[in-house]
Amino acid sequence: MEPPLPLLSGTAAILLLLPLLLVPLAFLARRRRGRRAPPLSLLVVAGSGGHTTEILRLLSCLSESYSPRHYIFADSDKMSEAKIRSFEQKRAEKFSNSQFTLDRIPRSREVRQSWTSSVVTTLYSILYSFPLTYKLKPDLILCNGPGTCVPVCVSALLLGLLGIKRAIIVYVESICRVETLSLSGKILYYFSDYFIVQWPALKEKYPKSVYLGRIV
Repeated sequence: MEPPLPLLSGTAAILLLLPLLLVPLAFLARRRRGRRAPPLSLLVVAGSGGHTTEILRLLSCLSESYSPRHYIFADSDKMSEAKIRSFEQKRAEKFSNSQFTLDRIPRSREVRQSWTSSVVTTLYSILYSFPLTYKLKPDLILCNGPGTCVPVCVSALLLGLLGIKRAIIVYVESICRVETLSLSGKILYYFSDYFIVQWPALKEKYPKSVYLGRIV
């Protein structure tokens, strides 16, 4: 059995993620030559269990350039809102102009829900997500595996196809996924701009992915 990989510190994590997360800033700068690039609107998809904890660890490494931060999570998620508010309260002590919003959408799929009914609930979640994503028009979407990220990312892709707004999607697979991708990962692997994994076995199976070691 392969020995466990060392957990990267927050500083090391941001050094590895910066080349990917700065791409949108460079892209905006090229489009606005001669003008100072504005802050980057960031949409974050949170999820129940450990997903929100992991995504907040990543966000703690980002500068104030990623603002406002728009959080989306499932309407049945009872824990994420409290975690996010606590995180943002601490962040406001460091950055006085810190801005964030919270929005809920219908959960696309419950645990042990049948595949047939999951199609219906996912379509409903996409229809609900589309006007919200249109309103927010994020520059960058950051997600790490909760089922809620699928309808949000699909909505963002539709906005891009319609020529309304092109959002860059960065997907970070959960640290819990060692040899296989989550269902969300299997779907978004083909549509995300950057797909990050934290175990070498996944990099071998999914060559498009970017392996950075353990970052959360």
